[in-house]
Amino acid sequence: MEITSPSNPKLKHVVKLRSCSTREESGEMIVEGYRECRRALDNGYRPHAIFHCPEFYLKNENETSLVGECARLGAAVYTCTKQCFSKIAYKERPDGLLMIGPHVTVKLSDLKLPPNALVIVTEAIEKPGNLGTILRSADAGKVAAVIVCDRTTDIHNPNVVRASTGTMFSVPIVEAKSEEALEFLKKNNFKILAATPHAEKLHFEEDLSGNVAIALGAEQYGLTAKWMDGADLRVRIPMLGLADSLNVSAAATILVYEAVRQRITSGAQSVPAAESWHGEGKHDK
Repeated sequence: MEITSPSNPKLKHVVKLRSCSTREESGEMIVEGYRECRRALDNGYRPHAIFHCPEFYLKNENETSLVGECARLGAAVYTCTKQCFSKIAYKERPDGLLMIGPHVTVKLSDLKLPPNALVIVTEAIEKPGNLGTILRSADAGKVAAVIVCDRTTDIHNPNVVRASTGTMFSVPIVEAKSEEALEFLKKNNFKILAATPHAEKLHFEEDLSGNVAIALGAEQYGLTAKWMDGADLRVRIPMLGLADSLNVSAAATILVYEAVRQRITSGAQSVPAAESWHGEGKHDK
């Protein structure tokens, strides 16, 4: 179907999906950009529809193939004029691809974890960009799951998708209350790691092998007493300058990669061979 009018009801629905209440009511989310759409499809995501505008394509062969793949998966395909696509585009520099599809969260009871699992727990993270960046680090560190507790930002916010660069589709994401998450982690023999500037040990002085859950708190206040009291390990990241704290997503990356370093060093985790660059970065602009 070709859409030539900016007042088309399909376009209006996409614009409404920028609102959390509409996303909650419809159970749908926006995935925009070649990289994000490609990673979603590669991880089994099945969109309801794809809107595309060839005039915005950066590399025609890739975009055309992706649209065809969506069609084969049963998604409705809407070809938009440049004016119409600009109305629904969330990115400042759109590349002509936008999917809408179902939410991606799973239940805590459905979570299947491997042996020696590394998970991230976030408590009341407020900024979508931080949550998306944490998901990106989770994917890079092969984290088994991200458990979002007492959320104050919508996981399916387009800014989360964008900041994650589409990696949110490769990491299982769970929404739960803190009490439920703590019970689940204790039941499954997880060591809960909490970072606090008041801890005696540095983050690289603790054993992060086995089942480990890295707990991260709200940007302004950090973890609540509920998580601090429930933690088995308390560590601090050394601060050598004027700043007394790090952005929560930066702290997440440091802690995840210390766990990864220890697992690689012990032989519990292998490092894949370097892969050749295939030009995907051209779509990062």
